[in-house]
Amino acid sequence: MKGQTYIILALIFALIVAVFAVINVEPVEVDYLFGTGEAPLILVILISVLMGGLITAAFGTFHLLKLQRQIRTLEREKSSAKADETIAVESESEEVSVDSEKNSDLPKE
Repeated sequence: MKGQTYIILALIFALIVAVFAVINVEPVEVDYLFGTGEAPLILVILISVLMGGLITAAFGTFHLLKLQRQIRTLEREKSSAKADETIAVESESEEVSVDSEKNSDLPKE
């Protein structure tokens, strides 16, 4: 249900941006780093929204990859801790069996 909500909100946002862009079609002067030029305002709006979406997606992807790497690290730590715990339990049971064997060799009072 959460994914559907995001899709619906994205479609509403895209519709609002499209209507806003279509209303503003007159040419405007755009200042670049090393000069100026004229472009239709609709292109400026659509390219700005596209660039904002791409930058947001890039940051989201970076954050997702970072979290996945952290999950893998924690899972490795968990499995090594379980292995250490299993080894500790096995060594304790061996010590108990060795102690019981030693006690069985002792004469009973």
